[in-house]
Amino acid sequence: MYSSPKTVVVLGAAYGGCRASQILAAGLPESWRVLLIDRNSHMNNVYIFPRLSVLPGHEHKAFIPLSKVFLSEDPTLLHRCLQATVTSIRRDSITLSRAFPEHGLATTVVPYDYMIYALGSLMPPPLDLWGTDPADNIVQAKPGRNLPVYRGTKSEGIAWMKEHQKIVEDAPTILVVGGGALGIQFATDIAAIYSEKKVTLLHSRKRLLPRFDEAMHDETLKVLETMENVDVILGERLDMSSVKEQPVKHNELGQRIVRTVTGREIASDLLLMCTGQTPNTGLLKEFDPATVNPDNSLARILRTMQLSVLTAPLTSTGELEDALKQVIISEAAASIPTLEEPPMETPYPHIFVVGDAADAFGAIAAGHNAYYQASANVSVLI
Repeated sequence: MYSSPKTVVVLGAAYGGCRASQILAAGLPESWRVLLIDRNSHMNNVYIFPRLSVLPGHEHKAFIPLSKVFLSEDPTLLHRCLQATVTSIRRDSITLSRAFPEHGLATTVVPYDYMIYALGSLMPPPLDLWGTDPADNIVQAKPGRNLPVYRGTKSEGIAWMKEHQKIVEDAPTILVVGGGALGIQFATDIAAIYSEKKVTLLHSRKRLLPRFDEAMHDETLKVLETMENVDVILGERLDMSSVKEQPVKHNELGQRIVRTVTGREIASDLLLMCTGQTPNTGLLKEFDPATVNPDNSLARILRTMQLSVLTAPLTSTGELEDALKQVIISEAAASIPTLEEPPMETPYPHIFVVGDAADAFGAIAAGHNAYYQASANVSVLI
């Protein structure tokens, strides 16, 4: 009698998901299968998105084929890379936007034994290929070009990049909002490629790149100050109501005017909002709201990268007394040496979260961290 193979589903084919799939495919028994699932046909190399959405002629380099993601061409292996959207998660199955009968998945419901959640973050509007309304991705002073609709293919991504390049090229003045890595790269790349354009970089804090060492701010600001066509405004926050208000306010040159919360007005032909990424944890929140931290929208995890939940608060006097007794006992036993701390428990020991979606104890959301998180515990624990 045929029995279904043990299945590991990996959600997201970016830096963490691809690495996890490679390790699992190489280390699991041949009777197991790894299903790498992503809504894109190619891995989106988002680190070069800002530059390639400005610099023509290289946009194809942003989309990396997944055909050799498992590092093996052995046709007997059961591993598959599937292009589909995950619509819901359950404890032992996921639902996809389509079935894959050619791979033995006759329905959209896919059972799993283990899951690795590596869906990362949603990109800021200027680089959000999947934006629900392409016209909202960028704010132009005058009605002009619209970014094409993207549904996950390389050809659509290339068309999107080319149109973005033309929008930047057509704008004499550009306001970039956000002094993180994305905003800085946009501002400097545009200024370097188009020396005749005026670029303004607006940041709400006094320091650029606030999550990094202050020396990063000093060095970055020094470079920006050498660029004659870049103005840097620090410590001023954009008043978002000025972006949405109708009718749109223009100056005599036809430039759109927005203002900061202090009332300072800034005019530009193009506005690029680079104010940070949003953790892509909506599916986990629908699955079990307790797995997502409402303060930062990140998934709660253990040190082993396993999905966790918030411990319920003490609700009664009896519970408080019991907890105090445990503290006294723990203090009394503190001098007794132990070989290791007891493992923390989770209701979802078979679900792991890596990358930007994980509340990973202060780790910066970055591709290299996702890569090494996927390498650390996941394959060993599975």
